Amino acid sequence: MATTPTPSEIKFHQKSKLLEIIFDDNTECMLSSEFLRVYSPSAEVQGHAPEQAVLQVGKENVSIDNIEPVGNYAIKIFFSDGHDTGLYSWQYLHMLAKNYEELWTEYIGKLDASGIQRKKNEE
Repeated sequence: MATTPTPSEIKFHQKSKLLEIIFDDNTECMLSSEFLRVYSPSAEVQGHAPEQAVLQVGKENVSIDNIEPVGNYAIKIFFSDGHDTGLYSWQYLHMLAKNYEELWTEYIGKLDASGIQRKKNEE
């Protein structure tokens, strides 16, 4: 059985609101706070089945207030909008890193299909 790549480095860049992750298989990514928030693995966001997933809107300016390790397998992210119920396992973070472009495009498509415009406020 293949082992899940684990992060050798996790660094949050406050100004750009990007979470930098470098995995031990040389996968590197920069994931925005918004992306991590809308793809939270929590039941509140994902539901208990795919058809129960809740489209997250208005998360353009969300930031990360804190990140805590959970054992040797995950991190818990505390977002500025109060959301903190998702555990981001190494496997889940690696999947997000590998599928970022596809997932982001899918999210934007769902917003468009719902007639929702992203409001990006640069600080």
